[in-house]
Amino acid sequence: MTATAGPRLLLKRMREIMAERIAAQSRLDKIVTLIAANMVAEVCSVYLLRPGRQLELFATEGLNKAAVHATRLKLGEGIIGDVAQNARPLNLPDAPSHPSFLYKPETGEDPYQSMLGVPILRGGRTLGVLAVQNRTHRLYGEEEVEALQTVSMVLAEMVVSGQLVDLAEIDEGLKRDRPWRGHGTTFCEGIAMGRAVLHEPRVRVEKLIADDIAEERFKLDRAVAELRAAIDAMLAAEDSVIAGETRDVLEAYRMFANDRGWLQRLREAVNSGLTAEAAVERVQNDTRARMLRQTDPLIRERLHDFDDLANRLLRHLAGKADTSAHDALPTDTILFARSMGPAELLDYDRTKIKGLILEEGSPTSHVAIVARALDIPLIGRIEGVLEQVEAHDWVIVDGEASDLFLRPSHEIREVYRHKLALRAQRQAAFAAMRTRPAVTKDGEVVRLLMNAGLLVDVPHMEETGAEGIGLFRTELQFMIAHAMPRLQNLIDLYKSVLDGADGKQVVFRTLDLGGDKVLPYARPLEEENPALGWRAIRMTLDRPALLRYQIRALLAAAKGRDLDLMFPLVAEVAEFKAARELVNRELDRVARIRQTPPRKVRVGTMLEVPSLAYQLPALLSSADFISVGSNDLMQFFFASDRGNPRLDSRYDLLSPPMLGFLKTIVDAAKARGVPVTLCGEMAGRPLEAMTLIGLGFRSLSMAPASIGPVKQMIVGMNAGRLSAFMADLYGRSDHSLREQLRQFADNENVAV
Repeated sequence: MTATAGPRLLLKRMREIMAERIAAQSRLDKIVTLIAANMVAEVCSVYLLRPGRQLELFATEGLNKAAVHATRLKLGEGIIGDVAQNARPLNLPDAPSHPSFLYKPETGEDPYQSMLGVPILRGGRTLGVLAVQNRTHRLYGEEEVEALQTVSMVLAEMVVSGQLVDLAEIDEGLKRDRPWRGHGTTFCEGIAMGRAVLHEPRVRVEKLIADDIAEERFKLDRAVAELRAAIDAMLAAEDSVIAGETRDVLEAYRMFANDRGWLQRLREAVNSGLTAEAAVERVQNDTRARMLRQTDPLIRERLHDFDDLANRLLRHLAGKADTSAHDALPTDTILFARSMGPAELLDYDRTKIKGLILEEGSPTSHVAIVARALDIPLIGRIEGVLEQVEAHDWVIVDGEASDLFLRPSHEIREVYRHKLALRAQRQAAFAAMRTRPAVTKDGEVVRLLMNAGLLVDVPHMEETGAEGIGLFRTELQFMIAHAMPRLQNLIDLYKSVLDGADGKQVVFRTLDLGGDKVLPYARPLEEENPALGWRAIRMTLDRPALLRYQIRALLAAAKGRDLDLMFPLVAEVAEFKAARELVNRELDRVARIRQTPPRKVRVGTMLEVPSLAYQLPALLSSADFISVGSNDLMQFFFASDRGNPRLDSRYDLLSPPMLGFLKTIVDAAKARGVPVTLCGEMAGRPLEAMTLIGLGFRSLSMAPASIGPVKQMIVGMNAGRLSAFMADLYGRSDHSLREQLRQFADNENVAV
């Protein structure tokens, strides 16, 4: 058998057998006979994995037929068990001398000396073993090993089709059709039921055996070239977005995509008679099998990259888009991804996204912030979930318990239908409080504002009873556009937001771009520490035309009305003054060209960089208001990357140093009569919001869904008693004061 003709001829004849209308066992019996004849082997046997992690002899040509379905080996037992356990071929000219050799007398294999065994793999997991044997001491050639591995892939498809064994009995994780429960970290609370959609859809390989090898080689080479070009384009970021994927991952993709060994293995698989798609799946099966059995965690972590790369190549072969954003989505979509950037989430029809599941991620990442703004339940860090989920699976997302249920039983679904009904009742109770003022038991009035970023967010003010918008993230409109928004488009947007607010305050934050917020039409800057780099006010002060462009649109939209705007990531008062001077210059322009100016313009700043707090006297004499951004403030305060999952729960906002720092800010602002709001994620959690009120904050801005629970907490608390309780906490050395504050809430019957 030659290296090219043998496997092709074998696959051709196998295809004919697969097309016959015969029982699955009869088909398997004919296949082992065919393989034995094609490879000039005296024995060909198939062992399949069964309950209890045992390998059962399912078919044989050459061994005792009575041993079929009677002979069993434990995983790791004998040469067959060794091949299955380690998911690697064994090519032995003298099998009886191998340390793993085990004699099973009922098989009658005494005369046979040489053996070649290959694992039957699917998704990197072992389904069984295919083996050939001969009487002579023979080392099988590389082309024979390749041929047997190719045939084993076809056999794997037979197994997972359910023709040979009950799939419920196959080793756990092999078939994605059973209930599965995962536990992660809640990034956005909520409960949802729906159908799974993969952000990066998988391509199901339908055709395994090639009709025209030359055509398959051409398809493969073309798809690899397209893949490489796409990765290069993402890294250059001239025409595509890299938000949501780190440069390191893309560099790894590029390295793997240009690996000669990988391409050679793909071409060899095609030359053996497989389609280009089947070749990719075959090589990835082998790669997964090897890496799943590695003990080095760094090597195992790279498996994600290999999987992603193979999936990307399959999508190029199939001519499919990289994401599902523009596909026809179910109305109850639960989106699954390894990781995502905020722009990628905004690409989807938000009316259909009911939940989001990430294998990685961080609760303080920007995609989590956007999910909370859109009120999408989000659970992250569910390890291995992408290996378990299939498109269109039934899914339950429990953002309260951080649980995910795939393919839940009828009983579980009924439990959650009841839970959803109770949640709806609770939401109705919050809605009934919509018009009730947020006033504590001792008469302290708290302004509850909402965060927003898109025009469709504005109606939430009426729905939730928010007193205004404390943070309108203007960069989202830039991120979802495919080109720089025109000035008139921005004017129309900002005017519509102010119209929708109907006289209520709207605080527009100027562009906060950079870091993981990259524009589709702009070249990102490669930086070692992007969160600390050229972003937000630093970028727009260096590009004043961009900031003036936005200010001009805001002034035009607000003519005759009040305008509140603030600048992000200000680190020193000089930056604030420079930015405010640009506002003044645009106001002078409005007067010069005799346009109608806003009735009043208030200019404030975010306080996110600790250095700014050490210039409070100068800042408070220059700014009309300040807004504390607890998300960035926390990462800068503790020197802790908020996107790093190993650090995001290491430090607590409710710690003595952070609370003492926040109290310094609120006390100084009150002494100067300068309004101060906290608009970070901290404001939207009842326990943290209670603590902020105890510190002296009387204005909080949060995701719309948080207003009801926070208001319920406020009307049940006594601010004076809490402030007195907290007076002795600031100087303590505890890691966190969370438990003490929770105990206070419990004792006072405050709903947190």
